[in-house]
Amino acid sequence: MTEVHWGIIGCGDVTEKKSGPAFRKVEGSQLVAVMRRDGRRAADYAARHGVPRWYDDAERLISDPDVDAVYIATPPVAHAAYIRQVAEAGKPIYCEKPLGVSYAESREAVRFCAERNVPLYAAYYRRGLEKYRKVADLVREGKIGEVRCVQVAMYDRGPERTARAEPAELPWRVRPEVSGGGLILDVGSHALDLLDFYFGPIAEAKGLSSNLAGLYPAEDMVSGTWMFESGIHGSGMWCFVADRKEDQIQIFGTAGRIGFSVLDVDGPVSVSTGSGTEALTFDSPEHVQQPLIQLVVDELLGKAACPSTGESAMRTDRVIEQLRASQSLRPGDTPDGLIPKDEKDSR
Repeated sequence: MTEVHWGIIGCGDVTEKKSGPAFRKVEGSQLVAVMRRDGRRAADYAARHGVPRWYDDAERLISDPDVDAVYIATPPVAHAAYIRQVAEAGKPIYCEKPLGVSYAESREAVRFCAERNVPLYAAYYRRGLEKYRKVADLVREGKIGEVRCVQVAMYDRGPERTARAEPAELPWRVRPEVSGGGLILDVGSHALDLLDFYFGPIAEAKGLSSNLAGLYPAEDMVSGTWMFESGIHGSGMWCFVADRKEDQIQIFGTAGRIGFSVLDVDGPVSVSTGSGTEALTFDSPEHVQQPLIQLVVDELLGKAACPSTGESAMRTDRVIEQLRASQSLRPGDTPDGLIPKDEKDSR
């Protein structure tokens, strides 16, 4: 190939600005078809974005001979099935995260693609942005010495809709049957993916999850600890029913620390060493997924390697599942494993 012709399955909100236009703008790429089950909306999207054709049937897009590769941008519940269909057609895949609604489903998707020699990439687009790649450079260059530990803190307000709302009226991101779990899969996963990017695989993670506010079926609180294969320790707190929206990763080394927001792609990177504190600033592109999509296209054309693969995304899915492994609790509940032994004995 000298140019990659893309089709999109699921041209919803995320594709309007973050990703969709980038497939037309990166070098060596064209967007030739889009699909949405609602044909009227698919046609509207195609007209607004200058896409030659649209479908309301995914199979027709996948079998289109002019479509070389497919971007899957549906809610997670459909990811694994579409990955399988596209892989059976032998076409490369760029998929939103998570790859499946469980680690087992993600692992099977990666295996299925590998057996057919079909490239599988995940849309963890921060791996392509200058801000987050600069953090990787600072770590690699030893700017803060040897890294010892990392801390993740992510807070957000609860949604305005309450438990009184009908389940179908809740955002799909907090409906486990559609998303696979709570907001840690949708937004919290970016922090864990970046840590995998910087420090390699996490060997083991342990955590607790609970539903504190009862606003929706999924857990709204996750906390845990982990250790990377390199021996670096980590801890994290994800609370999605707090009084504010705030997030931060802190990387502590023997000669300083690095701090930055995961979700604020335009926020600064703070570097503190013995010589003082420096704030590095960056400007994100109009379409935040464009740098990563360029790397995907470059790899498909044999020009460069893409750092966000099915394998790396699968590792993050595994860690999240380990962090969420404890029983999901409602207010007032207590898992048996946390009851003091003397209290158990007195029952």
